[in-house]
Amino acid sequence: AAVSWYDEFQRLYDTIPCVEVQALKEHSDQVLHLSFSHSGCLFASCSKDCTVKIWSNELDISLQHSSNMRPYNWSYTQFSQFNSDDSLLLVSGVFVGPHNSSSGEIAVISMENFTLLSRVRNKPYDVFGCWLNETNLISGNLHRIGRITSCSVLWLNNAFQGIESENVNVVKRLFKIQNLNASTIRTVMVADCSRYDSPDLLLDYEEQLAASTSCPVFDLGSDSEEEEAKPKQTVEPAVQEPPAAGGVTAEAGLQQLFDDIMEGRVRPAMTETELETKVAELFVRNRTKPPELNLLSTDSNSKTKYLIFTTGCLTYSPHQIGIKRILPHQMTTAGPVLGEERRSDEFFDSLDHVIDIHGHIIGMGLSPDHRYLYVNSRAWPRDCIISDPMQPPPIAEEIDLHVFDLKTMKEVKRALRAHRAYTPNEECFFIFLDVSRDFVA
Repeated sequence: AAVSWYDEFQRLYDTIPCVEVQALKEHSDQVLHLSFSHSGCLFASCSKDCTVKIWSNELDISLQHSSNMRPYNWSYTQFSQFNSDDSLLLVSGVFVGPHNSSSGEIAVISMENFTLLSRVRNKPYDVFGCWLNETNLISGNLHRIGRITSCSVLWLNNAFQGIESENVNVVKRLFKIQNLNASTIRTVMVADCSRYDSPDLLLDYEEQLAASTSCPVFDLGSDSEEEEAKPKQTVEPAVQEPPAAGGVTAEAGLQQLFDDIMEGRVRPAMTETELETKVAELFVRNRTKPPELNLLSTDSNSKTKYLIFTTGCLTYSPHQIGIKRILPHQMTTAGPVLGEERRSDEFFDSLDHVIDIHGHIIGMGLSPDHRYLYVNSRAWPRDCIISDPMQPPPIAEEIDLHVFDLKTMKEVKRALRAHRAYTPNEECFFIFLDVSRDFVA
């Protein structure tokens, strides 16, 4: 950017649009999200009035189409995204249901004639959904295992779900990940690594290099008790096993512990919630498919894509970023429908990389070249201890903006603080941020 204060002021004054040219009043309730087509010719708006509106972005903005999603039992529309050639629009919404219902749905609308092509269930609704390529989109599903343990399944869906042939898959299971301590996978997005080598962002690379040497490197599971296949010394012994467990498998030791508890020989020295988490950790350690490759190897960067999402391991509020590499053979709905290629003991997939934010994540956005991940968060108090996953720590009023380099998996800028928020923890929701060549909004 600019080298002096005056130059910077001039740059901001000259390049930030600050004149309102039009007010669009067609929505009858809060507008929750806005997304532009890649060409810039169209944009879509989602609202609590349960419509998605598509606008022509010309000198005089005009409404091209409006879809009311109430007939499909939606409560409101919350997010949209154009596919890479702007021929399809993904629209994500929330289902009408009981007060604590977390279900949503994704609809695909054709930009050619504004017809509704397909609908896909999406749970929880704040997975939002995203495009993987021109014709395939990613959705989520959630299965409860225990009171605070669940399993998130990420699905690859074909946008065109017409039944051309009974042999053509319209859906395929991508990943199945166990969630601990009431956490779930939310806010999925895809980064295309082939775009890294044509940087489209103005960044001070010398400053970045200096910053990256002093910033912590977030290694696989370094700060987390995340659901990976790697055994972690810090977690052992996972439960207070009886002496007989020495030298036997974790499952045998666990079975012995259960038998002792059931027959009254030993009292568990932990709460029901803690016991459930320890059992889940032991189970996932023996039932998880290890990562396929080193995430930072550059051998096939051109074809690699990363699935990025918020997750956690300590409490229900999203405090970690999970990254999972999507390999070329996984980018199509062809092939084994439910990943039958996995072995019977590979029940869950591990995360390839985890970044711990130590705070409540309230927004994520990718730079235009997909190399940098921008994250909005509200920090937790330093050294806080979470004893109850249903009681996350209080969150700071300041919003921190972190920048991570997805090529090195390091934080490249000190967190910026420019905004404040006053919403309490349990009501804290997602704030979409967008990144252009020059600015973050």
